[in-house]
Amino acid sequence: MVDKPRGPTSHDVVAHVRRALGTREVGHAGTLDPMATGVLVIAVGEATKLVPWLTAAEKAYEATVALGVETDSLDAEGRETARIPVAGDVLDALAESSGATVAPLLRAVLAAERERSEQVPPVFSAIQQGGERAHTRARRGEHVELAARPVRVHRLELVACSDRPPWIAVRVEADKGYYVRSLGRDLAAALGTAGHLTSLRRTRSGCFAIDEALPLDTPPDELAARLEALPRVAARALPVARLTETGARDARFGRPVRPEDLDAPGTGPCAWLDPTGELVAIGEVVDGRGRVVRGFTPSPGEGPD
Repeated sequence: MVDKPRGPTSHDVVAHVRRALGTREVGHAGTLDPMATGVLVIAVGEATKLVPWLTAAEKAYEATVALGVETDSLDAEGRETARIPVAGDVLDALAESSGATVAPLLRAVLAAERERSEQVPPVFSAIQQGGERAHTRARRGEHVELAARPVRVHRLELVACSDRPPWIAVRVEADKGYYVRSLGRDLAAALGTAGHLTSLRRTRSGCFAIDEALPLDTPPDELAARLEALPRVAARALPVARLTETGARDARFGRPVRPEDLDAPGTGPCAWLDPTGELVAIGEVVDGRGRVVRGFTPSPGEGPD
């Protein structure tokens, strides 16, 4: 796991890790914009097969929103598109508020955002529209209109704010698919003005927290030494199911696993471990029998960190 600095893209980080470790089998779980920093889970070797489940996890961020100005990308790297003065009552609410004391106006806006069930993504995003990424069309100057998507906010709180110049800093935890740049836009709109992110830091991606992340310039030997074993990563990210030797053999060949050869905690995706603790597959129980979703050939020392 890497603590991505401001500037490089997530793809740039993957390319750096490929060079450092001398392998092409590197991927990441959850894109961060160039301006964003923080947790970028890196998967190496067989662990790249875990990316769909690692990406699906909820994420936590800290963000700062400048009020009064909107940009086309909804962050500080974009082109200014609108200026809307911040109203006096909003400035008063900012002056009155802190992390511990929140003025009623700000409290109401944050409460409404916590209840959000749909969100319109930024046009500068990787969402496919008409066979192209939305950001590709937006950069050509085309009109891009994206439909609202289901989202879920688990936590949103004010960290700090100021009225001179007007800005607010928040901490948010949300499911996959929630755009913090859109949060900045929507909070500003609810306050009757415009806004854009000036900083964004991912502090957690699923079970992976920022205090575990390595700097991007970590020496290759240390980076390799810190790779987490594949079974441990799978067990952190998913519920664990235990296979008998017979069940493990069936799973390795992609065959259905009988109920007596699988001790699973539920019907959803689980990390299937053999009697020695090796990861055999991601599987689920369907109609009472185990079904392999993705099989693995474990290699010691490979996994996301």
